Amino acid sequence: MPSPSLVRNLAAHARRHPSLPALLLNQEQVTYGQLAERTAQLAQRLRAANLPADRPVCIPARKDPATVALMLAAFTESLVVLAPSAELGEDALDRICRQARVSARLSVAATRDHDGDHDGDHDGHDLIVEPVPADETAAEGFARPLPDRTRLLLTTSGSTGTPKLVPIGTDAFDAFAAWATAEFRITSQDTSLSYAPLNFDLALLDVWTFLGAGARVVLVDRAKATDGPHLRGLVADASVTFVQGVPLLHRLLTEGKAEEPGATAFEQVREVVFTGDAMPQSLLKQCAESFPHARFHNVYGCTETNDSFIHPVDPHTAEGKLPIGRPLLGVEADVLDDDGRPLTGPGTGELVVRTPFQTEGYLQQSLNQAVFVEREAPDSEDGQRQVFYRTGDIVTRDAEGTYTLEGRSDWQVKVRGVRTNLQEVESVLAQHPDVEEAAVVALPDTEAGVRLHARVTRRAGAALSSLKLRSYAGANLPRHAIPSTVRISELPLPRTSTGKPDRNKIKEEISA
Repeated sequence: MPSPSLVRNLAAHARRHPSLPALLLNQEQVTYGQLAERTAQLAQRLRAANLPADRPVCIPARKDPATVALMLAAFTESLVVLAPSAELGEDALDRICRQARVSARLSVAATRDHDGDHDGDHDGHDLIVEPVPADETAAEGFARPLPDRTRLLLTTSGSTGTPKLVPIGTDAFDAFAAWATAEFRITSQDTSLSYAPLNFDLALLDVWTFLGAGARVVLVDRAKATDGPHLRGLVADASVTFVQGVPLLHRLLTEGKAEEPGATAFEQVREVVFTGDAMPQSLLKQCAESFPHARFHNVYGCTETNDSFIHPVDPHTAEGKLPIGRPLLGVEADVLDDDGRPLTGPGTGELVVRTPFQTEGYLQQSLNQAVFVEREAPDSEDGQRQVFYRTGDIVTRDAEGTYTLEGRSDWQVKVRGVRTNLQEVESVLAQHPDVEEAAVVALPDTEAGVRLHARVTRRAGAALSSLKLRSYAGANLPRHAIPSTVRISELPLPRTSTGKPDRNKIKEEISA
């Protein structure tokens, strides 16, 4: 992981308790001893590959024990890991690898014995190294060298084919892990349900922090991520104690549970975290019944800052919109008015934050000026200036200092809890050679929160189909940003009196 202390902790757990389970995926369980052995094997093969220390490696974030071991091996060898979504389109993946000056893409394949079978408890892993040629043209404007003590490059959930690259420093991770371990009382006796993809910042908590504590991590198979009975079986059978996720996860864990034969409440779960989107009132009540002994928390954060706010929730009494709460210890926050001036006291405006866990800035330097801003800390007595992150989120702060999220200041919506910029999706679709213009709207969806619909004008004479366009989107966008439905026409987009696409009329067209 991004921190040498995590690597040391894992080695210590393997020495002291080699038979304790570390990872569980479907029917595959990996102990701390096995995880350490796999990590050591892969570290040795990485050394033999003689990869340059001054260039990152790319490890697509597949959610399985082999990928976790490979990432740990890279951290052990002091390599910086770019961990993009495993579902990122090939063109987009190639672009960010070149922008980050990646030396090679890495993956693993389990070795097999002469009969073609896995070697049981003694599985080995072949390291697959795919060199990436240096491309200084693509990397122009991207930080070199990397910020000090960087070990991990996360990608934002931005919806273009070139997500922003976010360096995670070892000090930032250590500070976050220390906070989370104390806040959620994590011990080696705990088990987390890791639902979010491995490239999400949520994995910093429910995978890496838990492994650092010697606890067990239950990895959710992405192919089964919407299978409610499967997820409920994992929580019950694996004695999960910690559940973190977007409202979709909590809905899958609670809805329909009462109708299942022999269904009982999840008595062993003691910490439940809501994140990524607003929790409906009806779902809160279901969570209260399903997790009768749990503490509930609404947590807010961004990839750039990690968790920033937390709000204790009593699902029995909560009413209206859930606040995101108050800043974590060590977090500084402020609210800016429409002119960018800090508000004093209660008010509504854009949230700016500074956390002990935040990145120093995007790898692409030109993106930093607008969002990483130097300003005087709200509680500063000596005028000291520090770097804050402009979240783009609109919040209301009440007289008691409690914050509530109101929405986005730009075109971003959340699909399955993932921030998605509609204009960026439109930009990608418009780059297709057969597209004249494109507009994307967000429609309500009971499972995903919203789903995306694209209205596209094709070029005269072009043989463009929705299947071709969605295939193109799949090569250039992460899965959550691919429109669920597409309407293609030779007619121009409907427009408002000011010439902008009329998104209300586009929505009306759907039901017409």
